[in-house]
Amino acid sequence: MYCTAVCPYCVRAEQLLRGRGVRDIEKIRVDLQPELRVAMMEKTGRRTVPQIYINGQHIGGYDDLASLDHAGELAKLLAT
Repeated sequence: MYCTAVCPYCVRAEQLLRGRGVRDIEKIRVDLQPELRVAMMEKTGRRTVPQIYINGQHIGGYDDLASLDHAGELAKLLAT
């Protein structure tokens, strides 16, 4: 998950994932290394954090993650 230390949506994404049983979240702090934000933007086409990947698949931001959860799709992604 691309994130920053002060992003409330990053915190919410982490809380949602942990609530679904995810224990290992790799955090890529773009606030500490600006070149990683550039890499994130090139990879995702987005500038905002969080940008979340599950099993190598780009999910998007917190709203995308929450939508997947509400649709029952997040559990399926986490099970693979």
